[in-house]
Amino acid sequence: QVQPVQSGGGLVHAGGSTRLSCAASGSIFSILTMGWYRHVPGKQRDLVAVIGAAGSTSYGVSAKGRFTISRDSAKNAVYLQMNGLNPEDTGVYYCKIVGRTSAVDAFTSYWGQGTQVTVSS
Repeated sequence: QVQPVQSGGGLVHAGGSTRLSCAASGSIFSILTMGWYRHVPGKQRDLVAVIGAAGSTSYGVSAKGRFTISRDSAKNAVYLQMNGLNPEDTGVYYCKIVGRTSAVDAFTSYWGQGTQVTVSS
């Protein structure tokens, strides 16, 4: 069973920075993409950033220029460096790992437990 385990986040002042980490525990054969999503109550879960197996990245509109996603393939880990935070960045951040546990299995989405990030004004 693959389980992404998140760490980081918490309370940050506006203009500050924080870093989120997510590492997949369990046996995983290969990873297609790793990403971060934000959920705000009453709204859908939105893409923040995603990184592909070859290192290509894509960002949501609000994250561009402020957030940086990176991965450590040896550790099956993904990180999100968040700079220039503002109160609109507040929410629960989830990491998602799309991978498979063997060469014959289909790719599956595995979600982390969620991490609260609160940006105070």
